[in-house]
This record gives sequence, C-alpha cells and structure tokens, in this order.
Amino acid sequence: MSLTSTHAMDPEGGTTRQNSAKRESWRTVLTLAYQSLGVVYGDLSISPLYVFRSTFAEDIKHTESNEEVFGVLSLVFWTITLVPLLKYVFVVLKADDNGEGGTFALYSLLCRHAKVSSLPNYQVADEELQEYKKDSRGAAPETSFAARLSSTFEKHEVLQRVLLVLALIGTCMVIGDGIFTPAISVFSAVSGLELSMSKEKHTYVEVPAACIILIGLFALQHYGTHRVGFLFAPVIITWLFCLSTIGIYNIFYWNLHVYKALSPYYAFQLLRKTQKGGWMALGGILLCITGSEAMFADLGHFTQLSIKIAFTSVVYPSLILAYMGQAAYLSKHHNIAQDYHFGFYESVPEKLRWPVLVIAILAAVVGSQAIITGTFSIIKQCSSLSCFPRVKVIHTSSKIHGQIYIPEINWLLMMLCLAVTICFRDTKRLGHAAGLAVITVMLVTTCLMSMVIVLCWHQNVLLALGFVFIFGSIEALFFSASLIKFLQGAWVPIALALVLLTVMYAWHYGTLKKYEYDVQNKVSINWLLDQGPSLGIVRVHGVGLLHTELVSGIPVIFFQFVANLPAFHQVLVFLCIKHVPVPHVKAKERFLVGRIGPKEFRIYRCIVRYGYHDVHRDDFEFENDLICSIAEFIRTERTESNSPNDEPLKDDRMAVVGTCSTHSLLMSEDKVDNVENVDLPGPSELKEIKSLKVTQQQKKRVRFLVPESPKIDTRVMEELEELMEAREAGVAYIIGQTHMRAKPGSSMLKKIGINLVYEFLRRNSRAPSFVTGVPHASSLEVGMMYQV
Repeated sequence: MSLTSTHAMDPEGGTTRQNSAKRESWRTVLTLAYQSLGVVYGDLSISPLYVFRSTFAEDIKHTESNEEVFGVLSLVFWTITLVPLLKYVFVVLKADDNGEGGTFALYSLLCRHAKVSSLPNYQVADEELQEYKKDSRGAAPETSFAARLSSTFEKHEVLQRVLLVLALIGTCMVIGDGIFTPAISVFSAVSGLELSMSKEKHTYVEVPAACIILIGLFALQHYGTHRVGFLFAPVIITWLFCLSTIGIYNIFYWNLHVYKALSPYYAFQLLRKTQKGGWMALGGILLCITGSEAMFADLGHFTQLSIKIAFTSVVYPSLILAYMGQAAYLSKHHNIAQDYHFGFYESVPEKLRWPVLVIAILAAVVGSQAIITGTFSIIKQCSSLSCFPRVKVIHTSSKIHGQIYIPEINWLLMMLCLAVTICFRDTKRLGHAAGLAVITVMLVTTCLMSMVIVLCWHQNVLLALGFVFIFGSIEALFFSASLIKFLQGAWVPIALALVLLTVMYAWHYGTLKKYEYDVQNKVSINWLLDQGPSLGIVRVHGVGLLHTELVSGIPVIFFQFVANLPAFHQVLVFLCIKHVPVPHVKAKERFLVGRIGPKEFRIYRCIVRYGYHDVHRDDFEFENDLICSIAEFIRTERTESNSPNDEPLKDDRMAVVGTCSTHSLLMSEDKVDNVENVDLPGPSELKEIKSLKVTQQQKKRVRFLVPESPKIDTRVMEELEELMEAREAGVAYIIGQTHMRAKPGSSMLKKIGINLVYEFLRRNSRAPSFVTGVPHASSLEVGMMYQV
C-alpha cells in the first residue's frame, strides 16, 4: 500500500518541480529579453532619426501623389521584415558557436567542421575539448556534398585564405561601423536643435554639440558599462515607447490609410516610377536595418529566445509604427522648404519636441555605446586568433562577462569619429558611409552562413543556394546602391577597410612565418639527451619558464640561451600559451602537460589553452595554476612497466590537467602577514608540500596536499618536493624578442609586408599578456634575428 502511495505522489511532486523550473526559466528569459533591449537594440532603435531624411536627400522627390512616401514606407517595412526578422531571428541566430555569435563565430565554426585553421599551433588534442565537440552533428557522409566541400578546403590553401580574408573584411567593416554609427546617431539626435533656431546659428551649434557628446561618450569608456548599464534598457524602452506613441498619434491624426503602403505594390511602383533615382535611394533605406548584426554579435551575453522575444514583441512593432507615423505626417505636408522637414523631429508634436530631443540623445548614446563595446569585443577575438596586433585589454567588470575596454582602440575610434563628423557635417554623407559598412557586414554574414548550412548543418546545397539567392540578392541590391555613392562619402569605409585589412593580414602573415621559422629550426631532442641531466651547464635553484609558440620540440631560442649563459634552473618548463578556435575552454581542460626527456632532466612542456572569448588575467594565480598542474601531472603520471629505468617519453605525449580548482592537489591558500615560524598542522595521512607566494602587501601560503593512499612512489615524491623547493626559490621568465627580416631575393611585396608593416606593428604593439604580467626583476629577454 505504501509503495502505491509513494508511486502515486512522485509524479505530482515531479510536476510541481517542473512547473517551478519552467516559471524560473521563463523569468530568466524575460529578464534577459528586457536587458537585451538596452544592449542589443540601441543602434537599431534610433534609425528612424535619419532614414527618411537620408532617403529623400537628393535622389527622389516628394510629390502630391504620395507615391514616393508610400513607396519608401513599403521598402522600409519589407526590408525590416526580411533582413532582421526572417534572416537573423529565424536563421542566423541558430548558427551560434557554443552560445557565441558574430563574424568570427561563423568563421570558427567553419574552421572546425572543414578541418582548417588559421592558427599555426593547432593540435589534434584540441579536437577533444568539450566546446570543440559540443553541438556537433557528427561527420557528414563521405559521398555528401559537405564532405567533398570540406575536403576541397583542406587541400587548397588558397580557399582557406579566401575564407580568412572574407572574415577579415567583415571584421574591418564592423570596426568601421564603430566609427560611423556613433557619428550619425549623435549628429541626427542633435539635429533636432535646427527647428528652434535659425539656419545660421544652427550651423555653429550642431557640429560642436555633437563633438562634445562624442568626446564625453568615449572619455567615459574606461569606467565600463556596468556602472550605468542598468539605465540602458529603461532609456531604450522609453525611446521605443515615444516612437510607437508618436507614430500612432500621427497615423490617426494625419492619415489613417497609411497602412495600405505596407503592400509590396507601392515598393515596386516607386522603383518603376523613379527607376535610377529609386535604386540610388536604397542607400538611405538600408539605414533602417543598421544594428541588425548586433542581434547575432551580442548573442553570447543573452540567449536566442530572449533576443527573439525582445525583437518580435517590442522592437519590430515600435519601429514599424514609427515609420508609418512619419509617412502619415509627410503624406499631408508637401511644401518642403528645408531638407530637415524630412527629419524625424518635424513629425513630433511641437510641445513634445524638447523632451523627445533629450530622450533621443540618450538613446543615441546608448546605441553608440553598444557598437563601441562590440568593436572592442571583435578586436579582442581577432587578436586572440592572431589576426590583429596585440593590444591592452582591460576587463571593466569582474562579474559581467565580455565587458572590456581597449584604450588604444578607444582613442583611435574617437579621433576618427570626430574627423568624419567635422568633415561631413551632415547626415547624408554620414549615411552613405555607414550604409556601406553595414551592408558589407551583412553580405559577409550571408556568404559565411551559406557555408555553415552545408558544412556544419549538413543540409542540402540547394537550401544554402536558396539562402544566398534570397538574402544575398536583396543585400547586393543595397550594396550596389551604396557603392554608387563612392564620391559622396562611401569611399571612407572602403579606404578604412583597406588599411585595416592590410594591418590584419600582415600581422597574421608575419605570425605564421615566425612560427614556420621556429618549427624549421627547432632543436632535436637527441641534442638534449646527449647533454645529460645537467644539460652540460650548472643547474641552479628555481623554476625557469621559457615562453615559446611551439607545441612540440625544443625552441631554437633555448639553444641560443644555453650557448651564451653558463647556468640554468633546476626545473625547466617550456610554456606555450595559445588560443583555440572555440569561445571558451573549461578550467579542467586548460592545461596540457608533458615531459621532455627522462625524468631526472626535470624538463616539462606546458600548453595553456584559451578560447577566443576567455579572460587571461595578469595575476599571480596563473603562476600557481601552472605549478599546480605540473605537480598534478607528476602525481598522476603512469610509469610503464617495461621502462623501469625511466626511458624518455615521446615529446608529443601530453596529459590534460585542469587548474588548481579542478583537482585536489591544491587544497587551500592562507593569507599570512609573517611567513616565519608558522605552524601548519595537517592530517597524518597526508604529505604536505608548501609553497610561498609573495605580493607587495601580503603573502599567501599555498598548500599542496599529496595523498599517500594509494601510496606514491618515492621517486615521484622526491620530484614533487624538488618542484616545490624550486618554486619557493623563485620563478624566472625567459622571453624571446625576435626581429624578422625577409630573406634576400624575396619579392618586393614580401619585403614590404615583413620588413616594414609587420616589424612596425610588432614594435608598437603590446607584449603578450603572459609577458606584461611578469615582474622586471624576474624576467630575462633573449633577442634573435629571423630571416623568413
């Protein structure tokens, strides 16, 4: 009887728990949807400020028949419906890379599934990472088109370069968007002042006011968005409420029949009537979808569902109502004396203009903030994947993932943003520049997405071709309309993209050549074995960390070091810090540890793996994790029964070891003010090995606890104790400073790329994050000249 009752009650309890979990899940989704309004949709929501003004700037005229206004409204409606709604919400958002989005997320997906990589120090062991295999749909059948396409990419290096350049072009235009979007957003918001003063006075007020706001915006970046981020969503919600309310008012007050213009008939009628003028006006209409890429780029901070809910339920209807209201107002106002009559503020009731102006400026700042932060993020991704010179990355929040600040890029963006604002001085040319940058990014996304459909999703090639045909045709039409305005401002993003592409490709090419030189000139392990345990030099107390990009072999820089110095440390670690083409690497998979030579050599290789979104903080915890991972490797290493004399292991045998938090070797860290005569009691069944970590204000005692059950071999215990003694004696960092020159007889293009561009970038870029956190007293630089 009791069994029956228990069985009957379990489903009810399970249902209650499931309902509670569902309520909690929906609460989380709705909270994220609310937050995404401020982060994701700021740029997209301020587009009504300048779309109609840019469209009617010069290519089409407003006539009594209203065919032009209704045609523009129809084009705007279908553009917003087809691109942000159908393309991004229903298709592109599904192509996330373990929850991350953006151009490099698509590129990373393609690299993994096509088995190609832009990273030189790729290892087969990287494919065993959980993030690498997560969401994988398995291998495509050998006879499928996906398998043949993947094989083609593997065999032809030219195709791999084309794929990389395509991703870099998209990245360059995202950076360009980070320049033009703040300029046109703030300038358009401030343009509301023109209705309250004469044209002469307005000329001297609009540009300075926009510049002051932009300077303040960029000057506050180093504080991070987390301090004022809670205001972002309320500002954008208030702005969207104003848009929809004013739109509804204009529809009912001026022209209730404006809804008829949502028919595609009016769009075709406009293009048929105006022909070339209508086609060229598409360059202004495409501004209604600026910011759509942010839905995908900011996916890592939210979820697919939350972004979809926010767009379909709030952003999409608000924007449609806003454009319908503007069209309704213009349909009853045909005596246009000034071009600003096509601006947004003209359709705002006069009593509400000043409050709406203030809200619009705040919304423009929020929208600009989102694209600036996105620019920082994509530059960090490029730098992680060796496609951008190293820059200083500051994490402005310890709690919120992805909030970063890059000082050099911030001030460069500010200067360029001010330059285009002062030089262009109107929304027309700013719109041409911003439009070309936006549509180029979308075209790149469409091309990469079509390959994702085949290579990653294993769908029929006809589906990919259909995707390219539908959305690629629309975007190509907009692209051609933007490109025709080359001399009216569209040349700026093209010139900027060429400069950035040269910088990024030269850096990537130089990095590859440097790695190839290291591989070709690495020292044979036989040389090391011939030297004996002492390496033919004096081994002094301490740990020597030699930084190298190699994942196998002995770097030539070590040979250079021992050839010039008579001593080296008793424990030597070849340290390689590398990034893999996944967003994140779990802590338990962070370290790959192996041994070089016999055990008595005390030489180890440690490969530290990070994803392109991972945070590599410059603190002392990294050093502890490194020593702890080596100690864990020693403790868990299996000695083969047929090699009792510690025969040297193969150089490529590596073990996956997590950080200190993922295993029991490191139990605790105690902060103490005085490290002398401190009694550290421990359980009798544990052997305690101690290490000291000293900072300027306090000292930490790191306790390594090695269990005796199962019993640890005496030699293993001796090796662990020696490692800890070396750690206490101090850690020295050996850092290579390499200078590269093109070989005599190289082509002029290679000499320019290596001798001038790459070397200039290397001298003026940041050192690797591993190097910047090293105390000067503990570091030693070894210089070498490479001829590649």
